[in-house]
Amino acid sequence: MATHNETGKLGETMATQWAVNNGFTIVTVNWRFRKLEIDLIAVKDDKLHFFEVKTRRSTRFGYPEARVGKKKLFHFICAGTAFIRLNPQYKWVRFNILSITLSKENTPDYFLIEDIYL
Repeated sequence: MATHNETGKLGETMATQWAVNNGFTIVTVNWRFRKLEIDLIAVKDDKLHFFEVKTRRSTRFGYPEARVGKKKLFHFICAGTAFIRLNPQYKWVRFNILSITLSKENTPDYFLIEDIYL
């Protein structure tokens, strides 16, 4: 497996643990609908949270959240809309980006961007 794939998998695992540590209840991870995917879906305070997780091992080439462009946001929101249609019991929804930067010692720095939109 390529290093960037390993970093992505590690980031998704760390994001799940971060969510649990911050009071979220995990609904599912890596949820797929057709060609769309949501990295993490969780609930907190009666709100459904969709997370796009971006992880980098340094900020040498920019911060992880900078890799989420308009096209990715569009697909992310479309996937979330599909999930809501299949699970209509959720009334309040948030789309979030969780950015994780790792140091050489794999010490994570988390940055959460809540309520993103196009």
